Amino acid sequence: MKDHVQEHCEERDWCQFHNPKDLAIGLSIETSEILEIFRFKSVEEIEEMFIDEIKREEIEDEVADVLFFLMRFAQKFDIDLADAFDRKSKKSKEKYPVEKCKGLNKKYTEYE
Repeated sequence: MKDHVQEHCEERDWCQFHNPKDLAIGLSIETSEILEIFRFKSVEEIEEMFIDEIKREEIEDEVADVLFFLMRFAQKFDIDLADAFDRKSKKSKEKYPVEKCKGLNKKYTEYE
């Protein structure tokens, strides 16, 4: 997938626009477009959206856009996403030990 993202951008001469700031802005915008789909919807309405083929595809398209920007950011700036994820997961396990946070949705600073 990383190769596809790189090829897609290079074919279109988009590298010149892909600095950290602009890619981060793009990632944020695409993430916001997912939020926009769900704005003002009830839990029931959202569940129905995943059943409706057209709405589901719209959601999937926005999720793919987020993935694209994230992968491009990582590809451009040599971030190994698997390594970064593993490292962050270890930090999260330390911040959120099961015995302190199981079943809670609080930030780690709220239960220490």
